[in-house]
Amino acid sequence: MASDDRAFDFLRVNDRPEKPRERGITEIRGPYYDPMGPRELRDILETMGRYVDIYKFSGGSFALMPESAVRELVDVCHEFDVLVSTGGFVEHVLVRDNDRVEDYVAEAAELGFDIVEISSEFLAIDADDLVALTELVQEHGLKAKPEINVQFGAGGASSVEELASEGTVDPASAVAEARRHLDAGAYKIMVESEGITERVSDWRTDVAFAIADELGVENCVFEAADPAVFEWYVKQFGPNVNLFVDHSQIVECECMRSGLWGKKSSWGRIASYDPS
Repeated sequence: MASDDRAFDFLRVNDRPEKPRERGITEIRGPYYDPMGPRELRDILETMGRYVDIYKFSGGSFALMPESAVRELVDVCHEFDVLVSTGGFVEHVLVRDNDRVEDYVAEAAELGFDIVEISSEFLAIDADDLVALTELVQEHGLKAKPEINVQFGAGGASSVEELASEGTVDPASAVAEARRHLDAGAYKIMVESEGITERVSDWRTDVAFAIADELGVENCVFEAADPAVFEWYVKQFGPNVNLFVDHSQIVECECMRSGLWGKKSSWGRIASYDPS
């Protein structure tokens, strides 16, 4: 949608790069907490598609759906220039179908996926093996999006107490792994929220700052599990920080990015500058 197609286009909004963009990316969650069919997805993208960059299947939901439905969802996304991601399901494949990992990547490519997420929160696995997965994904013509975390067991439904008992990962180790993925050609680094802003007694904002500083905020996509979290990221890193939010939050998130709306501490304070 061109900028002059926007209703009330005389009202100023913050500068947002046009798609395909490298910063200000918004990834939204697809089927996981509830089903999502092509009609619901089309409604979202017809109204807010200009602001959606990646659509993520979560929890391996695609493996429960008819192939025709998966293809239709992928096709709708591509119609609106939205990339499609597998989510972090490769962990399941590594444990249950280790000899079919390449088949999994090949099937994702054949179905039209654009991105394979590489996560390992529940696995004890060498960084060498994870980097090899990044290379494998790219060999199949897909974008690799590795996920880093500072909490073993992140990404599931464990309680704060259960995760605390597992201990945390040294952020420097997560950063070092991410650098190896980027050196191997990874598209972006997914930053898991658990252990930072989710399922913790106190937010570890120091970890978020360290990751952004060491890797470059433009190379990261931060999981923002609720509005308070994405508001914090926008306040700290500006409206063009890369975020992963639930599809139900895309309107609130973009209103905040654009400067149209905000909460008590952010209303009227989110700004951008275009020197051109």
